[in-house]
Amino acid sequence: MHTKPASILLLLLFAVTAACSRPSPTAVDVDGNSYRTARAGSMVWTAENLSVSRFRNGDPIPEVRDPAEWASLTTPAWCWNSNSPENGRKYGRLYNWYAVSDPRGLAPEGWHVATDEEWSRLTETLGGEQVAGGKLKAKEGWQEPNEGGLDTIGFRLLPAGARRDTDGHFMEPGGYNRLWTSTEISDKAAWGRSIGYFDSAIRRGKASKKTGFSVRCVRN
Repeated sequence: MHTKPASILLLLLFAVTAACSRPSPTAVDVDGNSYRTARAGSMVWTAENLSVSRFRNGDPIPEVRDPAEWASLTTPAWCWNSNSPENGRKYGRLYNWYAVSDPRGLAPEGWHVATDEEWSRLTETLGGEQVAGGKLKAKEGWQEPNEGGLDTIGFRLLPAGARRDTDGHFMEPGGYNRLWTSTEISDKAAWGRSIGYFDSAIRRGKASKKTGFSVRCVRN
């Protein structure tokens, strides 16, 4: 018995529909926070900034509000931008690199903080440094002109700002996002990424481990 062409077409349409409707995996941290995800080539990324308050083994990560204390730390810490829980609900938490690198694990089970190499692969997948930042930015939530804000893969990157290493003061949300990689440069610095409202670029740069940046994770 031969299958009719129309039947074959229906089977193909069903297969495509099933593949497209297949849910993306979610990441769930030790606090029970669930994160949307985005696919880029062979990688699956969290599509929201990390907002966990404990390491994977359950140990708490200290919240540090005082600017001078933040600037002097060489141990793990987190904060809300401007110490505002409202900012935290929108943008996630900011972490120093000592929290990122702690062997107790910052990322959800089955995930890891993105490496410098993974950020570079993501950048190339999206067309290179001059345009990839715009393709990662959310379409709304950035100050104007939000140049190139296309959110091509559903990465939903928002302008979470940062916290300075020198004095513990904040770069307030709205215009920029600074993100850690898990890749160390020296005993005082690690690689990060920077994206701004004014162009479509994503910039790779060195940052003091004492700085407070956002964190994105990649599935193992």
